[in-house]
Amino acid sequence: MEFLEQLDAEHRRKAADHWERLRQIPPDTGRFLALLAARAPQGKYLEIGTSGGYSGLWISLACRLLGRKLITFEIHEEKVRLARETFIKAGVSDIIEIIHCDARKLLRDYKGIAFCFLDAEKDVYESCYDILVPNMVPGGILVADNIISHKETLISFTQKVFNDKRVDALVIPIGSGELVCTIV
Repeated sequence: MEFLEQLDAEHRRKAADHWERLRQIPPDTGRFLALLAARAPQGKYLEIGTSGGYSGLWISLACRLLGRKLITFEIHEEKVRLARETFIKAGVSDIIEIIHCDARKLLRDYKGIAFCFLDAEKDVYESCYDILVPNMVPGGILVADNIISHKETLISFTQKVFNDKRVDALVIPIGSGELVCTIV
């Protein structure tokens, strides 16, 4: 865990130098994701919005424990490079595959999804959700970040999820707010 805390600080310093904002979850949210991912049923693990790779590291803890792999999507080339460096440095590049593209172009190809962390541009949440949910296994877990911090922007998405009979959902007030859905 100390390594993850050091990496968090390093990423935040790099973000100040290179990007307006490096989207990175706080450590509490990372621990929460690792706990959820470790309890997901058998199936594929996805992340939409890799950023610098910090959240992927937390999810990889569960993947390593369970003998699974994480596929993560990122559209920004410089963030893909940083994430690759992060995964190599952490020794998890063997269980994390980074795909450099808009996830929506490929998501339909992924069936049997057991776990997905959605932390991308907020305007893609609904379209990603619409593709993901039918491709998830019963008991699968979908976590969407920033539900509290971007409440106004995501209100339509959140209402859609709460009205969807295919999922049970609730908002967890940790970090920027996590919308956790399980497939019924």
